[in-house]
Amino acid sequence: MRYFIYLMLAISALALLFCSRNLPGAGGDGQYLNLAPEVQYVGMNTCKTCHANVHATFIHTGMGRSFDRATPQKSAATFGGHALVYDTASNLYYKPFFRDSAMYVLEFRLENGDTVHRRLERIAYIVGSGQHTNSHIVDFNGYIYQAPVTYYTQDGRWDMAPGFRGDNIRFDRLLTTECITCHNNLPGFVEGSLNKYSSMPGGIECERCHGPGEVHVREKLKGHIVDTSQFIDYTIVNPRNLSRDLQMDLCQRCHLQGVAVLREGKSFFDFRPGMKLSEVFNVFLPRYTNSHERFIMASQADRLRLSPCYLQSEMTCITCHNPHQSVESTSRDKYNNACISCHGGRREQACSAPMAARQAEGDDCSGCHMPRSGSIDIPHVNITDHNISRFNIKGKALEEDKGEARFLGLQILTKEKATPLEMAEGYIALFEKYVSSPIMLDSAKWHLDRAQLPTAEKLNTLVHYHFAREDYPAISQLADGQQPGRLKDGWTAYRMGEAFYKLGGFPRALAFYQRAAALMPYNLEFREKLGAAYIQMQQLPEAVQALEWALKENPKRPVALTNLGFAYALQGQFPRAEALYDKAIALDPDYEQALLNKAALRLAQQDLAAARKLIRRVLAINPENEQARAVWQRL
Repeated sequence: MRYFIYLMLAISALALLFCSRNLPGAGGDGQYLNLAPEVQYVGMNTCKTCHANVHATFIHTGMGRSFDRATPQKSAATFGGHALVYDTASNLYYKPFFRDSAMYVLEFRLENGDTVHRRLERIAYIVGSGQHTNSHIVDFNGYIYQAPVTYYTQDGRWDMAPGFRGDNIRFDRLLTTECITCHNNLPGFVEGSLNKYSSMPGGIECERCHGPGEVHVREKLKGHIVDTSQFIDYTIVNPRNLSRDLQMDLCQRCHLQGVAVLREGKSFFDFRPGMKLSEVFNVFLPRYTNSHERFIMASQADRLRLSPCYLQSEMTCITCHNPHQSVESTSRDKYNNACISCHGGRREQACSAPMAARQAEGDDCSGCHMPRSGSIDIPHVNITDHNISRFNIKGKALEEDKGEARFLGLQILTKEKATPLEMAEGYIALFEKYVSSPIMLDSAKWHLDRAQLPTAEKLNTLVHYHFAREDYPAISQLADGQQPGRLKDGWTAYRMGEAFYKLGGFPRALAFYQRAAALMPYNLEFREKLGAAYIQMQQLPEAVQALEWALKENPKRPVALTNLGFAYALQGQFPRAEALYDKAIALDPDYEQALLNKAALRLAQQDLAAARKLIRRVLAINPENEQARAVWQRL
């Protein structure tokens, strides 16, 4: 009996040691093993082999349904006669429909009852859970772009996609990694591009919040089990074990929309749960006198941080939210119990409103103090305001500022204080992405002047600033003495090339474009500019090669088609050139340069009637087009 007791004690001690073992490199400093950059992602199918119950509910959440192929099962939209959108600014119609389980969007234009333009594009992916919207994505040989129409589920209506009404860029809004890595899991990004992907997952997966699982899976397969009721398993991140700031950084990786500026040498793939967000990129928000009442769709983290409940407690997002459970299937009591747990423990003591008013709202704390309202960036949606306050009450708008909203400044939200260079970068990005006011560039200059750094350390930002100003002589001065082959940033090389091109310095422009294309070979805009520089240098075979390469990558590039047509026209190959112009015009019926180039060909062949018709068309699109006006005077 004594031997048996000793044996059982030994087994228990061994089990305790085994289950609580500290893995090398983890423990005391709270460093997770899967933060190491070499640790690989294993995919959700691997995770669900052990966590099937969690997976079964997660796939029904907004994150789990965030992105997938365009199928009737994925779409939350309705189709029929109402599924027709007209954009008054561009005079274009859009008709979305399914045919043989494939989704399409037909773009067309009518004149006097006749169809004068028709472009049909197949939709490859649908983005959005359907709780608010379904937006649509086209795929041109791996290069992905947003389609111009969106289905707004709360209103049950089709309309132009957010940001397209009045500024319809049609099928040309490229979707960079900044967009895709929030709306989807980590795709197979093609380095050296802006929007080319070799693979595309079907929704956000486990490892976006828990970090890559390679070490975790390996350790479990070895039988190294950690009793997580007593110890932290440092092979995988459990967000509940992170500090409050790191929890918030994890959530606001995607739920803090603003002006995102990557740190030099970083990409949007580099953030991993457990890291500080500012290690990879910073997020800025412009503040106005009415910012407390006007907010954007993905502003949950910012609104929560403004909330008295957040400021006066240790709450985080997961105080109220279980990321593995759909918001739609979570009862109101779950949220209200979180409120009561901080406010006295009893609901009747927590609220000072008259009982009749409370009962009229179902005694719903979160429904009253987190009212639903519209966002300033997405039409036709109602979202929950996360600025939890006794003054923010359903049916009672926050007190409004009188008069026109005034700009107060740009605030960094990913750390306490930004450096002058970071603030300058934030203002430049704000100018380029959202607010094209010279005031933003004046502020950028103010901060740049205070960045006490050698010119070499702020060269990229200085060039970017002058490029936004269209101050090409200033860029050419910065480029003096610069060897293109030594530049490490493709955008800086491109901007220097653009400056010399605008100033007529084509040999120097060509060298910088070549460097830009070498650093970012799948940035097709760089290839197009390289082809244009070759044309200016009368190096037509090289121009043809550069432009044909771009079109082989993506054949739906009106600029590349038009420039290639021009290169062939210069070689006297008029039929080939005109065929390329026609392709460009079929893609974009309002592309002025293609219409002008085709008119020039018609003139060269003495077809004055056709030339006049084309020039009239250009002037109808843009009465101020100087080339068209000059040709019209001659005609």
